[in-house]
Amino acid sequence: MSDKLYGYMDWPEIETVVYSEENSPRSILGAQVTEDGILVQCFFPGRDKVSVKTISDGKQYPMVKEDEAGYFAVLLPGKEIPEYVYLAEEEEEIREYHDAYAFPSMITLEEEQKFINGICYDIYEKLGAHPMKVNDVDGVYFAVWAPNALRVSVVGDFNNWDGRMYQMNLLPVSGIFELFIPDVPIGALYKYELKLKDGLTYLKADPYANEAELRPGTASRITDISSHKWKDTTWMKHRPEFNEKKSPMAIYEVHPGSWKKHEAKDEDDPGFYNYRELAHELAAYVKKMGYTHVELMGIAEHPFDGSWGYQVTGYYAPTSRYGTAEDFKYMIDHLHRNKIGVILDWVPGHFPKDAHGLANFDGTAVYEHQDPRQGEHPDWGTKIYNYGRPEVKNFLIANALFWVEECHVDGLRVDAVASMLYLDYGKEDGQWIANKYGSNENLEAI
Repeated sequence: MSDKLYGYMDWPEIETVVYSEENSPRSILGAQVTEDGILVQCFFPGRDKVSVKTISDGKQYPMVKEDEAGYFAVLLPGKEIPEYVYLAEEEEEIREYHDAYAFPSMITLEEEQKFINGICYDIYEKLGAHPMKVNDVDGVYFAVWAPNALRVSVVGDFNNWDGRMYQMNLLPVSGIFELFIPDVPIGALYKYELKLKDGLTYLKADPYANEAELRPGTASRITDISSHKWKDTTWMKHRPEFNEKKSPMAIYEVHPGSWKKHEAKDEDDPGFYNYRELAHELAAYVKKMGYTHVELMGIAEHPFDGSWGYQVTGYYAPTSRYGTAEDFKYMIDHLHRNKIGVILDWVPGHFPKDAHGLANFDGTAVYEHQDPRQGEHPDWGTKIYNYGRPEVKNFLIANALFWVEECHVDGLRVDAVASMLYLDYGKEDGQWIANKYGSNENLEAI
C-alpha cells in the first residue's frame, strides 16, 4: 500500500463498515475527490480480489485489501470522478458491480419534513422498493422508516441475505434509511436487516412493499406496480360525479379466498382463484344479480388465512394468495369496465405481533404505543396504532390514498371503528389509560 493511500484511510470508520454498524455509508464508501486523485473505497465481504474499471477507457485498477474482512481501496488518477464499475472475483469468476454508493438519495428534505409532520401523503412513492433507472443504470430504490435502529441493510436473493453488503444511508431529519441498489431484478425476495444499539440483529418485511412472498414465507418481493395500462378511463372520468347519498347502491360483500375455489391438486393446494379469474367470474355474477358494487374482504397481505385478512402485515400489498399486484389491478380494471364499483375493507385499527411485521419494528414501539394499556388489544392479541405519532398517521392516510389513487379502488369500509375510537374497548378496569380529559375517547384516532 502506498503512503498516500494509507494516509486517507479512516480506520474507525472502516471498522464501523466492517462490523456492519454504519448508518452513513456514502460518507466513506464510493468515490471521493482528493488532492492526490480519486479515492475509491468498497466493502465486498469474503472477496480476495477487487478492481475498479473505468467505463470510458476500460482500464482496470487493482484495489488494495485494507481489511481482511473484504474492505478495499484505490487511488485513481484524475481530478473528476469517472464512471466506473467494480470487478470482484467470486469462486474463480469475475462479476461486475455498479457502486450502490455512487447514487444520490431520491428523498428530498421537503419530503422528509412533510413526513415527520404527517402530511406527505404520497410517501408510498418513495418508501418501499421501487424499480427505476438512475443515471442510465437499472436498479431498485429502497427506503424504510426505522428511526431508532443503529444500522439497516437490504438483504435478499441478490446478495445471499448478507447484511454487511448493502448498508443503508440514514436521513437524520426523518429517521428514514435509503439506498439505490443497481441491477437488482424484479421478482427478487428481500427484507430489511436491522441492527439495534445493543447489537441485536433481526429481519423485518418491508412495511411499504407492494408484493409479498406467498405464506408461510414472510419476505417482501420486488415488483413494478407502474406497468399496468389502465382501461377504465370512462369509469374514472365519471367517478367524481357519483353521489352515494342519492345514487342507488347494492353491495355484494365477498371474501375471494372462500367465494369460489378450484378443486385442490393436493393437500397443500388451497385451490384459490387468481385475481384475473376472479375478475371475470365475479363481474358476471354481480351483473346477473343486479349489484352495483363489490366489497372485497381480506385483500391486504396477511400471514394467517384464518384471520380472513383482518390482521394485516402488508398494508401496501394485495395478498399474493390470489396473484400479483398487477393481477389485482387487472381485476379492478375489469370490474370498472363492467360498471361495477369496488369497495375495499380497510383495517387501520390494529396489526398482529408477527415477528416480520410492524410490531417493535426497529427495536422500539414505532408504530404502536410502548405501554400495553395503550398499545394492545388483550382479546385479539394485536397491537394498537399510535395515532398521535405523525409518521404513523402518515402511514395510514397515505395507505388509504394508495388504494384509491394507485389501485383505482372507489371506496373504503373501515373495519373495527369502535376499537379505534374508545380507549377501553374490550378492556377491563386497569387495562387502559384515560385521555387528557379523563374520558375514554381516543382523541388521536378520532
